Amino acid sequence: MKKKGIPKAMEQSDSEEELDPEKHKQSLEKLKKIDPDFYNFLEENDENLLNFDVASDDDSTKDEIEENVHKPGPLRGDSDESDFEDEESKPVKGKVNLKMVLQWQTELQSEGKIKLTTLTTVIKAFNAAMLRVTSEDGTSTGEFKVEGSSVFNAVIQMCVLYLPAAINKYLGMESSGKDPQKCKHFVKIKGPLLSYLNDLLKLLGGVTSENILTVLLKHLHQMSVYVSCFGRISRQTLKKLITLWSTGEETVRVLTFLCILRITRNQQATLLDIVLKAMYMTYVKNCKFVSPSTWPGINFMRRSLVEMFSLDLNVSYQHVFLYIRQLAIHLRNAIVVQKVENRQAVYNWQFINSLHLWADLLSVTSNKPQLQPLIYPLVMVITNTIKLVPTHQYYPLRFHCVEILINLSKESNTFIPILPFLVEVLTSYDFNKKHKKVSMKPLDFSCILRLAKSQLAENGFKDSVIERVYALLLEYTANESHTIAFPDITLIAIVQIKKFIKTCSVTNYTKKMRQLLEKIEENSKFIEQERGKITFALNDDKMITAWETSIRTKGTPLSTFFENWNKINKIQKRKKITKNDELAGELPMIKRRKISEEVLNKPTKENKGPLVLFPSDSEDEDNNFKVEDEAKVAKVKKQKKKKELKKKKSKKTNNESEDDTIENQDDIVQDLSVNDW
Repeated sequence: MKKKGIPKAMEQSDSEEELDPEKHKQSLEKLKKIDPDFYNFLEENDENLLNFDVASDDDSTKDEIEENVHKPGPLRGDSDESDFEDEESKPVKGKVNLKMVLQWQTELQSEGKIKLTTLTTVIKAFNAAMLRVTSEDGTSTGEFKVEGSSVFNAVIQMCVLYLPAAINKYLGMESSGKDPQKCKHFVKIKGPLLSYLNDLLKLLGGVTSENILTVLLKHLHQMSVYVSCFGRISRQTLKKLITLWSTGEETVRVLTFLCILRITRNQQATLLDIVLKAMYMTYVKNCKFVSPSTWPGINFMRRSLVEMFSLDLNVSYQHVFLYIRQLAIHLRNAIVVQKVENRQAVYNWQFINSLHLWADLLSVTSNKPQLQPLIYPLVMVITNTIKLVPTHQYYPLRFHCVEILINLSKESNTFIPILPFLVEVLTSYDFNKKHKKVSMKPLDFSCILRLAKSQLAENGFKDSVIERVYALLLEYTANESHTIAFPDITLIAIVQIKKFIKTCSVTNYTKKMRQLLEKIEENSKFIEQERGKITFALNDDKMITAWETSIRTKGTPLSTFFENWNKINKIQKRKKITKNDELAGELPMIKRRKISEEVLNKPTKENKGPLVLFPSDSEDEDNNFKVEDEAKVAKVKKQKKKKELKKKKSKKTNNESEDDTIENQDDIVQDLSVNDW
């Protein structure tokens, strides 16, 4: 549309300070007459221009403009001072302060009914606290906003201490063993509860302090009943807990395992398979390196895994059978393909610790029939592991395997022929061979599988081997000392031990083995005497079992000797763990010196009168010093008399006195001072 000329009143610039309303109105009237189309256009699109308030003055228009303009307020920082607001002042909408937290805490602890609004409000506040930590800019997009560390700590503490009991009370779950999903009001709180568990899991994943982790794990243990109600949350929680179970500190590991156990038992049908597989793989990954510092953690993981596999033996059978089969496949490949890589797949700590795990599990469940068929294949895997490389370099590995077999035989009440693997050590190695190196202490085989060539050349190697053979032979024979076939079992071992005693020239070794031999022979005679009193047939299993039980309760000479020896051995192991011997070795040793009588009686500036260094010493030692000094003085006098007769000089007497002092100075300890002690 073509526009015509605009009046000069409309062409005024925005920079004019004053505007006359009357002139503006007149110009609009002229515009309506001159160009009605343009006037209609303004009426449709800009009514404010036409409806100009003539009565308003300049001041009112300025006030309206100033009211419409936004004026920024003073800036406020996020400080702890904002937490402590005046009680009478009204808080900002959505902002959490300590007064609100205290009010919620009182409602959670109330003796009456717990309101759903209280629980949802507390959970929303916890979510706001978590958003303050997890969000990038630290702002909350929810209904509440948590500012300041004191409010944050108060909200977390309130939820940890009082929320589980309040939820239990709301759902009516004061009585234990009730399923939350069957409660009447569970549907109402399901959504907020899921949000809270998600936030709790985030908080658990971001904490590194052991003390805070301990508190959160105790809280999670209380909430584990509700964790089991959500499949996704359960799997995420278990994944995080298994990591802490394998890498955390001692207290954290124990609490983590209790949480895993409780969550799994609450949802055993769906979670047990996943948990067993995940925990076993984690155990294998974390037992690759063994040292005195890692042994406690590995032992704890093994014992807790045995507990988990014992929950359902029918489910566990499939896992145990599969994993023992995998170990057997590795062993078969190492036997068939004689390569270093295949042998290393067997001769490592992961393989040995796996054998240890399954032996412990079969020992614990020996009174139940589900896993007993797996004892034979496991024993075959262990014995063939010993036979794979039967050299003296792998004696530590042999001893670990033998120890596993002894425990399995004892706990499962199953006969396993172990003696040949121990006696073979005495016959296959020459203990008369002279060592090339001298070591102060025997080697510790507890954290070793293979010995280096330098260790084989030390005398400590032979000492450790004899000690381990003696201990394992004694333990095994003591476990079998009540059996009716004990004299027959130990016959070949007795012959080989006697042969070792005859051929070995090291008295310390022969003395130990002779003592063991005497105890075994004594026990054999005892069993033979008891067998002579038997009236029942030897094929009667029930009577033989009853006879062996009575002999065990009665006690055998070998079992009594082993109990006494084991007490002393445990004390020595504790000393090694606490390193008492090393601490005692670092103490300063006092060396006594021989000091002549003249020096002891000679007064000095530091010591006026006789110097007594060791008042507790007996007088006999002092008398010995005096006798020795007197003999020396007499001898010196005789020599001086001969010199006097030969030289016959008048000045000889003065020289003699000087010589006396010189001769007597041989026994004087120089630089002696009380401060030196």
